[in-house]
Amino acid sequence: MTAHGHVGHRTLADWRHRSGGDYEHLLEFRDVSLSFKGVKALTDVGFHVDDGELFAVIGPNGAGKTSTFNCLNGVYRPQEGDIFWKGESILGQRPDTIAGYGIARTFQNIELFAHMTVLENLLTGRHVRTEVGPIAGALWFGRAKEEELANRALVEDIIDLLEIKQWRKYPVALLPYGIQKRVELGRALAMEPELLLLDEPVAGMNLEETEDMARFILDIREELGIAMILVEHDMGLVMDIADRVMVLDFGAKIAVGTPAVVQQDPEVIKAYLGEEHESI
Repeated sequence: MTAHGHVGHRTLADWRHRSGGDYEHLLEFRDVSLSFKGVKALTDVGFHVDDGELFAVIGPNGAGKTSTFNCLNGVYRPQEGDIFWKGESILGQRPDTIAGYGIARTFQNIELFAHMTVLENLLTGRHVRTEVGPIAGALWFGRAKEEELANRALVEDIIDLLEIKQWRKYPVALLPYGIQKRVELGRALAMEPELLLLDEPVAGMNLEETEDMARFILDIREELGIAMILVEHDMGLVMDIADRVMVLDFGAKIAVGTPAVVQQDPEVIKAYLGEEHESI
């Protein structure tokens, strides 16, 4: 398996991932178990994500949601099970290699370069797609110049998509929290992913910021065809926008299905509320 680097394919108008391929599922997390010094973080967890799907992972604190993400992007290596990307195992691959395949991630805690501008932060997301070497890049000539201009064009399209143009030259440390979360989403988009891992994208946001982020997530899926895995505590958001939902509790999968089905599941209600109610 190789990362899909290329010089062309740099504007959002041309960048839409098409469904289909010689694989059953875009991503498959197959019977994965992960433990730390005997403490089980995940136990036989399995799920799949298809092209263009918005798949949500929910569960109480400590349920294993972030551990799932850390396995997916190569930070953790599970002791059992396997992870398949387009039908091929990526278990044990380095995080940068996995990013090169087309799997990008945002973080619950903002991980931006605070003193760099919005534009500069988004351009760092292009590193995984850069083909010229550091010497050619420093000379800024020929292919290096062409690639840099193409990268900037794509980043400007992302700035327009996420409606952050007025802040493009501001250091991100000076921006409101909700805008910083958009910038982090934009940096992940700059990697040209086929799968976005969104780790609590609306954590700490007010209602207006949450509604804006939900709109951008749906726009990204609609306009770019990118599949997403969403980890989120905001149940209203999850139930409104997800195609399917998986529920984890103490590292085990207790339910998976459409939002309507999952929120009526007695085991899910028990995990969240401690007793049975009509719905969560």
